[in-house]
Amino acid sequence: MSLVSPRAKLVLLLAVAATVLGGCVRLRAHEGYIIDADLVNSVQPNVDTRDSVLQVLGKPTFTSQFDESSWYYVSRDTKHLAFNVPKPNTQITLRIQFDDKGVVRKVDRTGLELVASITPERKSTPTLGRRRTFFQDLFGNIGAVGAGAAGPGGGQGGGQGGNGP
Repeated sequence: MSLVSPRAKLVLLLAVAATVLGGCVRLRAHEGYIIDADLVNSVQPNVDTRDSVLQVLGKPTFTSQFDESSWYYVSRDTKHLAFNVPKPNTQITLRIQFDDKGVVRKVDRTGLELVASITPERKSTPTLGRRRTFFQDLFGNIGAVGAGAAGPGGGQGGGQGGNGP
């Protein structure tokens, strides 16, 4: 005599299958600013100022790094499966440039064509210089403390032999 009926086994099997297949659903996400075309089109060069743009579009996603001459509003839609890395489906970057007086000089839009895909080379960052292992870094200075040797020049500085001109 079976403790679990065939119907219960079927329900359990369907529940497990639904759970497993639920991870294969294509996920869509929106990141960043939600662009309203009417509001964006209302920003006019030589008319609007920083304050009016802030009231109409809100706070920018980010500003230019060294000054406040450009504001950027970034909107991105992505698609991915379960735990995979999201890939951009669409992207709109709205750049608003201001002159020295804070009046809008130019409004630009760019799309997905400027998205850079960066593939890391390895789990470590390549650097110039010597390659040392973990143990060389850990034990490499044993005996060098107080020896006066600060590298290939023997601590003499500049390779002049210590006496200088």
